[in-house]
Amino acid sequence: MENIKLLGSGEEASDLKWRVWREVKLMWKIAFPSMLARVMSFGVFVVTQSFLGHVRELDLAAFALVQTILLRFVNGII
Repeated sequence: MENIKLLGSGEEASDLKWRVWREVKLMWKIAFPSMLARVMSFGVFVVTQSFLGHVRELDLAAFALVQTILLRFVNGII
């Protein structure tokens, strides 16, 4: 049996590395803002809940229930 090189010469291997690196950068351009938005939206819920905790206990309980129920539906839709 003859050994067959999968990538041929070193130039083709470096070209493959360059194409993969370029594709990864393009994916992160889309994925990073999406991840950042998810983290920030979670932070908004935490800050809102902490502010409502200072107002009244009933408001805090109501917000916690609504957040739990609605957040599940929204995540299911998205």
